[in-house]
Amino acid sequence: MNYETRDTYGMYKTNHHSGPGPQLMGANTLIGNDVCNLDDEDIGDIKEIMLDVSGGEIAYAVLSFGAFLGMGEKLFAVPWSSLKLDTENKRFILDISKERLKTAPGFDKDDWPNFADPTLTKNIQSYYQARSRS
Repeated sequence: MNYETRDTYGMYKTNHHSGPGPQLMGANTLIGNDVCNLDDEDIGDIKEIMLDVSGGEIAYAVLSFGAFLGMGEKLFAVPWSSLKLDTENKRFILDISKERLKTAPGFDKDDWPNFADPTLTKNIQSYYQARSRS
């Protein structure tokens, strides 16, 4: 699934920008988008988008990885800055191998971590070698 197929309001029908893709996107249209790595391997999909309400920015995309028929699903927070929009294939790219992703800090869908915890934030940013949020 991709952002254009989830566009119930028609916001992507008209190109109001000069870049390769939309500069502003509706959060709801991003839920369910596929995420691949640089080797073109499917590594999951976006389940949720976590907003830093006080900072006014997207902090993380919560990805699902390793599920088979909904069982064994591992969720993990990926810094938004680590994802790149692939407009040609209408998906996101994360520069990580499947092997490294298997050891990424993850969590169970019934036991979400406190994303406001600065230690957790530092660990996630470090794991994905992402720029720190201000």
